[in-house]
Amino acid sequence: MKIRTFVRHTREGTRNVIRNGWMTFASIGAISISLFILGVFLILALNVNYLATQIESQVEIRVYLEVNTSDAQIQAVRNEIAGIPNVRQVTFVSKEDGMKLLREKLGNDGRELLEGFDGDNNPLNDSFTVEVDDPHAVNQVADRIQQVNQGKNPKPIYKVSYGKGTVETLFRVTAIVRNVGLVFVGLLSFTAMFLISNTIKITIVARRKEIGIMKLVGATNGFIRWPFFIEGGLLGLVGSAIPVAILLYGYMEFYNFTKLELGLMLIKLIPINELMWMLAGLLLGIGIMIGIWGTLLSVRKFLRV
Repeated sequence: MKIRTFVRHTREGTRNVIRNGWMTFASIGAISISLFILGVFLILALNVNYLATQIESQVEIRVYLEVNTSDAQIQAVRNEIAGIPNVRQVTFVSKEDGMKLLREKLGNDGRELLEGFDGDNNPLNDSFTVEVDDPHAVNQVADRIQQVNQGKNPKPIYKVSYGKGTVETLFRVTAIVRNVGLVFVGLLSFTAMFLISNTIKITIVARRKEIGIMKLVGATNGFIRWPFFIEGGLLGLVGSAIPVAILLYGYMEFYNFTKLELGLMLIKLIPINELMWMLAGLLLGIGIMIGIWGTLLSVRKFLRV
């Protein structure tokens, strides 16, 4: 297609958007409302997935050592654990550091309970905190760590703990939440596409006389279609830009308003700069695609061009 022809189609499509008045308003309104509802549930689904990823990333293994394990054995065990596949990081926590962390967790209320448990009276074991690169591999990694005891006398590892049973349940719940959210957003996207495309079809059908006149004077099918494609794309762009702006502004206000309260509950929402690109890209892309797609179906099927 020549540049001059494309410019003409673009100019004509833009004029049609302005010229059609109420039909343009109806199309943009249908797109905006449908994509606004889709955007709300999309934000919820993305944040649920983000929260699930946070929870999974916090899964770790605690390896408690026997009381009389020597420094040489501790270093040897650390090296063996670090060599296990899927192990990302191994951090040694002495019993003194463990008591310090326990006091911090219990705060002032637990200070009296831990009074006197210092030095030789410290009942805690030295331990390792093991982080894995794939949370779903925590079970296999824990089993491999347990095998470090084999062939050693005395055995250096007292216990391996990672919340067995609870972790598996957590993974099942997060998988269900993600799948349900994905299905729901998919169904809502299909519904939005159906409503929007039907609205655009009405605008095209209302101008069938105009297209018929163009056919009578010898205009080709491509010459007739292109202005409508551009018009549909513009309707989709404007109709999706409106809910994107409203949703981003609303999310920014909600994020700033609840940041402290949710932070105290250890809940983190997706940062605004990350959500902005995902939401804008998805909704603008869907809006433009639906505008062009609805126009294509209408011109081909309903107007017999």
